[in-house]
Amino acid sequence: MAEFTGKTVLITGGGSGMGLATARRLVEAGASVVLAGRGEDRLEAAVKDLDAGDRVLAVPADVSSTGDLDRLISRVRERFDGLDGVFANAGVAGFARSGDVTEDDFDALVGVNFKGVYFTIQKSLPLLRDGGSVVINGSWLTHRGLAFTSVYAATKAAVVNLARTLAPDLGVRGIRVNAISPGYIVTEMFESISTTEEAQEECRSHVALGRLGAAADVADAAYYLLSSRASYITGQELVVDGGLTTSVPL
Repeated sequence: MAEFTGKTVLITGGGSGMGLATARRLVEAGASVVLAGRGEDRLEAAVKDLDAGDRVLAVPADVSSTGDLDRLISRVRERFDGLDGVFANAGVAGFARSGDVTEDDFDALVGVNFKGVYFTIQKSLPLLRDGGSVVINGSWLTHRGLAFTSVYAATKAAVVNLARTLAPDLGVRGIRVNAISPGYIVTEMFESISTTEEAQEECRSHVALGRLGAAADVADAAYYLLSSRASYITGQELVVDGGLTTSVPL
């Protein structure tokens, strides 16, 4: 029997990138997955890509809207008995000098990257089985300061800390809460920021392993933390960055 047979995992930002790669790993291991995201076309394409029939449920949802999250959880309840895991992966990027950040910029980033994560988890709790697992997507920018990222990095620092504080809060139910902080991972978001080969090469040059990460690298980490093999791990941050934050490449 596959490791996740009979288990159901909710993945926000599941239509592409790290969310979709994680969904693929879980489906291959027998899981049912719920994909939530703002892009209906992406969700439809993801369902076709996964090709797992009724083991995949796609629900359009903006995680910054608690109303959308309520509808998402209602759809999950209708289709599945409960949840065994949550990958709070949805996030948006926004970069500007601190003096140029508008209130709308601030609200948009905080709304998705912090508020969205917080209430995704909170509203999942009635369906999340005791002994389940929550994984939050953070960022390497919680470890190194980078100009233009003041709000974005602060939201990621907030959710990494959230993993630590929710761990004892939910530990009474045996629910584990951990964070993954990816480095430079080649996704549509990354390519929309680093738009040239030169920009991507500059990023790669800072990575000790000498390569940019793939969405599958993060998916493997999320898979592990969602699995029973990580049953004694909670309140931790797993940095998946090829040595970006801790090493100086030759």
